[in-house]
Order: sequence, then C-alpha cells, then structure tokens
Amino acid sequence: MSTCTTVSHDLDEPVSGTAATARTWLLLEQPGPWGAKALTSSHLDPALGRALEAAAKDTGVRVALIRRPGRHADSGTPTVRQVYAAHTAPGKVWLRSATTRDPRDLLDLDLAALGRGDHTSFDAALHGRAHTGDPLALVCTNGKRDRCCALLGRPLAAELAASAVEGAWEVTHLGGHRFSPTVLVLPYGYAYGRAEAHTVKQVLHSVQEGRIVVEGCRGSSAWERPGQAAELAVRRAVGEYAAEALTVVRTGGAAPHWEVTVAHVDGRHWRVLVAQTASLPPRPESCGASVLGSPARMDVVTVRELATSTVLAS
Repeated sequence: MSTCTTVSHDLDEPVSGTAATARTWLLLEQPGPWGAKALTSSHLDPALGRALEAAAKDTGVRVALIRRPGRHADSGTPTVRQVYAAHTAPGKVWLRSATTRDPRDLLDLDLAALGRGDHTSFDAALHGRAHTGDPLALVCTNGKRDRCCALLGRPLAAELAASAVEGAWEVTHLGGHRFSPTVLVLPYGYAYGRAEAHTVKQVLHSVQEGRIVVEGCRGSSAWERPGQAAELAVRRAVGEYAAEALTVVRTGGAAPHWEVTVAHVDGRHWRVLVAQTASLPPRPESCGASVLGSPARMDVVTVRELATSTVLAS
C-alpha cells in the first residue's frame, strides 16, 4: 500500500528545514481520541480549545495535546493532567512542568510572555517548576490528520514506552505527515523525521549531554524554515553539535531566496544562502490529499564563514 510517507521516502525528499515553527511549546495532557483539529475536536472542552488557540495567535507559542502511549478509549476525565511549557531559543532554553485538575487554569497564562521566554505566569498559575526528568520525546500519532501518523507513529511511541523511555508521549500535530514517524524532542526543540526507536534513543541520550544529533533532523522549532536549514548546514559544515552553540541572528530576503546569518557563541558568524525549490515530481503531501502537490524544500546553496570586519559592518 502506497502512502504519502512511502512516496516521500522513495523520492528521497530531504527533511531539513521542515520542522514546525514555535519558540515556545505549551503541552496539555488530554487522554482519549483526538480529531483532526484536536484542540477543538477531542474530549477537551472545545470552548477552552478555541480560547487557547486565540490566546496563542501571534505569540510564538504553539499549543498541543499529549497523551501517554497506549490504548485511547475514553476512560473518563483524568483527575490530574500533566502540563509542560518549553522555550527553545538558544541561550534561554527551559522546560517547565506542572499538573492541574482544571485545564481552564491555562487561560491564566500570559502566552505573549511565554513566547518571549518568560515562564513567570506558568509558575504562578500552575505552580510550575523546572522539569528534572528525562528529555521529552513527542511522537505525532494523530491519525485523524493523516493515517501515517497513526500507522507509524503509534507503534514507535509504544516501543519507546515499552523500553522505559520515561519522556515518551504522543502528541497531536507536528506537521509533515509524509515524514512519519515525526518526533519533537524537548527542551531544545529539534524535530526528527522517519524516526526509529534506536535513533530516538540516541537523540535523547545526546540531549542529556547537551548535544544535537543532525541525522534525520528536520530543524529547530525556534527558527523559521530557512533558518532551520541554515543552522543545520552550519552544524554539519563545522562539526558543531553543542545544543545551544548556534543562533540564527538574521534572515534577509524573501522566498525563494534568503541570506541567513548564523552566529556561534564564540563569536564566529556564517552567511548561508538558502533557496526554496519545489519537490518534483508531484506527490501526495498527505494521505488525505485529493491532488498531487510539489511541497517546498529548503536547499542550502552555500555556507561561508564571515570575517570579523564583515560581521561588524553588517
């Protein structure tokens, strides 16, 4: 059976520069089935889901639902729900954890501040604290958005949970169905495509050491897609894998051409030319698509280290 995932794999579509964009992630535990737009089509109060969507607009915060891997028949309303917030901008990365008996408590959050990296309202409204456990591995499993997420994502999430990966959760939507199984790893916010259990474990082990695995990486959610591709290209070019070593400090231009400036904490800078091209031949961008598409891809044209004088002049 051909799926959007098998076609993407067979055509060797690159995954770099395809991650969802969010400087801050806000995650709420919601067991039971999820609809295609889970915030308003799950067992969460749809009015609350709409309110959270509206509050998050233009804040840099992405709100998603999570659940533990396993069966998802309705088991009633949980008495205590897990809540996480994670900020992914290098130099200001954090992951906060809380629990709540009433998910409406999330309406007390200042999402604009969360998007800027300020977790004061999260701590105040939910008694939030620093997450001290393992990194989170969020596996997209929402089959109502695309069957590949369920067919490939749910077995991966189950395998991770069965092998004692404490941070394994299912999540509602990470984009890029055709790269299933897709995984977001927090706190640093790097996403992965076509993931397998052994590679996810390698990624999690590296994260515990403050390092990033670039193989299979779609990019950091902290950056827009040209920046994601540019930052990964610099990592590969100079062999830099420390999690917070690189920052996208400038993106100039517009589709289909960008000049992205990537800075290292040691003061080095690189100018990366990124071109947006169409993936050919046309292919199904999701299993539910009725027409073939040519999804945009981010191709890195050049990576050039800048002289200090050039950086100061720009």
